[in-house]
Amino acid sequence: MIFPLFRRRRPARPDTISALYGMIVAQARMPAFYRDYGVPDTVDGRFELIVLHMVLLLERLNGIPALRSLGQNVFDRFCQDMDHNLREMGVGDLAVPKQMRGIGQAFYGRAGAYRSALAASDEAFLVKALVRNIYGSGDAGPSGRLAAYVRQAVEQLKVLDEDTLATGTVAFPELTSVII
Repeated sequence: MIFPLFRRRRPARPDTISALYGMIVAQARMPAFYRDYGVPDTVDGRFELIVLHMVLLLERLNGIPALRSLGQNVFDRFCQDMDHNLREMGVGDLAVPKQMRGIGQAFYGRAGAYRSALAASDEAFLVKALVRNIYGSGDAGPSGRLAAYVRQAVEQLKVLDEDTLATGTVAFPELTSVII
């Protein structure tokens, strides 16, 4: 039917954007990632997990045309948070733009790598991307478990409908339930 095409789109509310971004950050800070999955408990390790979860959510939101602008708003919130964190860490006002360009390049590079790895049928591509970006080493360690978590997260996000996502509700897999 043609009438849904003329329906007014609800603009993303700031509390929805904050809720989605807050869920990403809360999930990335789960102690099990650092304790059980071997992610380095460093500024870089935490950044990498935020980026990973951002990519997963944005891929889902971009898959629903009506929610693409919500995805852009969540990404903008991520950029604001990174800018704020740089300033809190003492980066000077003149250096922040350069650092933000680096963060943007890192985000888009990782997004491309994860997108390609998730599209591949061979799990080794995802493991390789996670080892390179999250663990920063050639040692695969517990990256197989993290890859299984990522696959579960993708599947869990797929079942969330447009209305659920538009209200700012996202659920990621329980970390202790992921089995390789």
